[in-house]
Amino acid sequence: MHPNFVGVTGLPRAGSTLLCQLLGQHPDIHCEGHSSPLCNTLLGIRRSISDDSFFLAQLDNAFESSYAHLASAMRGFLHGWHHDCRKKTVVDKNRAWLHAIELLLHIEPEARLVVCLRDLAQIYGSIEAQHQRTILVDFIDHLADFDRLGRADMLFAKDKAIGAPLVSLHAVPDLPKAVQDRLYFLRFEDMMERPVACMSHLYAWLGLAPFAIDPDGLNIGVRESDSHYRMKYIHGQAQSIVKPKRHELPPRIQAQIESAYAWYYALYYPQGKSAPI
Repeated sequence: MHPNFVGVTGLPRAGSTLLCQLLGQHPDIHCEGHSSPLCNTLLGIRRSISDDSFFLAQLDNAFESSYAHLASAMRGFLHGWHHDCRKKTVVDKNRAWLHAIELLLHIEPEARLVVCLRDLAQIYGSIEAQHQRTILVDFIDHLADFDRLGRADMLFAKDKAIGAPLVSLHAVPDLPKAVQDRLYFLRFEDMMERPVACMSHLYAWLGLAPFAIDPDGLNIGVRESDSHYRMKYIHGQAQSIVKPKRHELPPRIQAQIESAYAWYYALYYPQGKSAPI
């Protein structure tokens, strides 16, 4: 039996590192905690084989069997990645899983995704605050020379740190209901205010036995590489949940974010920034 597959995805600075710490407390979950290359590799396989002349020739002559070979191979790769998992559920973290949800469900129909959300203004504020602490080092995509408003615009661009996952979130209402039912949206603000209740609800959604987390007794796992991101997106781990201070944004930037992404707040924060579960 293969373990149930759960992907952790969503926005940056939205609590995915903490979520993985909390998921890892459950005795039936295997969660390594750091970002995995599995999703990127599956997408790479699709791109590569779609340009392979031998595979394309096979599709001409035996589409059904050749396509079945590919599906079986990708499913085997997915299962093989966590071949040593002996628990009921395995968690794989990658921000691209939401973008690839329909591919994932094609090869693993029972897979589920937990999507991490946060007030967009506070996500920008967190990134900007970290940049000010490391201002002598540029971003990996060279955003340091922009002014604050320009940097905000760039971070929300469709191929940048905040904008890229936002594109996938914006597309969620277009997904079939059966696909949407495989998504669990977890807001950072709720996790900070009610971690025990949030995780109890999530464990139940995942079909796991009830388990009460200890917010003050978190395990510290393998730390993710931060130099890879030029120290702009720190993946800090702590032994207890500590609510971060609210970032104060310039009014112009705050207003621009709330106006440009009104759809996000309407979809995911319909009752305000800290509605109950």
